[in-house]
Amino acid sequence: MAGADRTSGGGQAGFISIDAIGACEPRAALEAERAPRAAWASTALRYAPRPMGTHSFQAPKGTRDFYPADLAVRRHIEAAWRSASIDCGFEEVDGPTFEHLELYTAKSGEGIVKELFSFRRAGGDNDYALRPEFTPTLARMIAARAGSLPIPVKWFAVPSMFRAERQQRGRLREFFQWNIDVAGVEGASHDLDVIACGILALERLGLTSRDVQVRISHRAAIARMLAALGVAPDRTGDAMTLLDRRDKLKPEEFAQRAAELGLSADGIARFDTAARATQPLSAPVADLAAKIGISADEFAALDELRVHAARIGILDWCTVDIGIVRGLAYYTGTVFEFHEISGAERALAGGGRYDGLVELFGGPKMPACGLGMGDVVLANALHDRKLLPADGATLLPRPDVFVISAGGETAEVELPKLVMSLRRAGLHVRTSAKATRNVGKLLGDAGKARARFAVILGAELAEGHVALKDLDLGTQRTIALAEAVTVLRGAPGA
Repeated sequence: MAGADRTSGGGQAGFISIDAIGACEPRAALEAERAPRAAWASTALRYAPRPMGTHSFQAPKGTRDFYPADLAVRRHIEAAWRSASIDCGFEEVDGPTFEHLELYTAKSGEGIVKELFSFRRAGGDNDYALRPEFTPTLARMIAARAGSLPIPVKWFAVPSMFRAERQQRGRLREFFQWNIDVAGVEGASHDLDVIACGILALERLGLTSRDVQVRISHRAAIARMLAALGVAPDRTGDAMTLLDRRDKLKPEEFAQRAAELGLSADGIARFDTAARATQPLSAPVADLAAKIGISADEFAALDELRVHAARIGILDWCTVDIGIVRGLAYYTGTVFEFHEISGAERALAGGGRYDGLVELFGGPKMPACGLGMGDVVLANALHDRKLLPADGATLLPRPDVFVISAGGETAEVELPKLVMSLRRAGLHVRTSAKATRNVGKLLGDAGKARARFAVILGAELAEGHVALKDLDLGTQRTIALAEAVTVLRGAPGA
């Protein structure tokens, strides 16, 4: 399962050592942890708290503050993720924000450390890392209870992730990512179910196949194609790496590296064609094979994906792209990326089949397939298409009722009672903290809060009544105070 993490590149060294008093000092390598205690005393002095009012603090680079309107936008996106997950039969899980460092190096090697925010507590023996992706955590969790989990395991999560890399459009050091995974079953139909769930979430956010295409490939099909082109078995990994880097290399450099694979001139030309070969998944794979100059049998796995995509009605979303390879140490079968059509953004999502990961973490051999979709790139794409409001405040929950006191002892006594009664009835209720009892001004505040109704405790209260104003329609009527909860609970939209 990866997504933003599956579509992100490397970053700067991010190893952190945490002093016992809470001060943090960046460092380049684990060995620095063993520096003399005197060095830590110096660190503590450098990071000693400053007097209040002498320094202005900002959020760390590559992170975001979510004010109410900003968080409402994020929750809007997460709501689409959650509803699609649940409707597709996935159950929500989560894990720790940080894991043992070796959980990540076991999967990706020591080179991954430079991309992580890693740390060891002063005086401690264990190395940890803030999670850069969720898949290792998920695989560890499945491995721990593999014998008792129902098969298939269908889980989703929406955790925060951390990457020690340079901030740029679509890439931050902290982001949120939707992960959906199915484990314990294999086959193209299950791979397509994961992809279809991702498509369902995008549709609920207003995107269509005219906005986003899922570029699909298959590691086994690519391996067979490479063999047919003359790539030696011991160079298959190098060839896949080159395919994965096709869009990052100049044509002449790509050709030079292809020649280093030991291919003939004809093989190099066909390899270059294959690297850039795409077609709608709905088209016969024989057409793609003929373009590259190989037998259609080499693409049997792609044809199986085409059949299942047609059955569930998502062919229009899908494109075969031979250049989609993904991480070499990670995926074992189907691989895919969700790309915004204009090409203005990095991949919206990515994923594929990873059949060996649960076993790597001590569990049984268990096939698995997953997808990860980050919030940063997706929000950019939605904003560009005006599928998110210019003012995120319009996504905030609307108050059902705004209670107003027009002044007077009885109104002041009854207002807090009514507010609590309405809240106990499950209604979203607000009132004003202002000293003014000017009803016009307070109705203005109710309008700014986007409340549906206003209850005004005014002169009618002497007879046990209050004024009920429908702020959407502009109408007003009098109701009994004792019936206010019942009336408002039954009101449309409340």
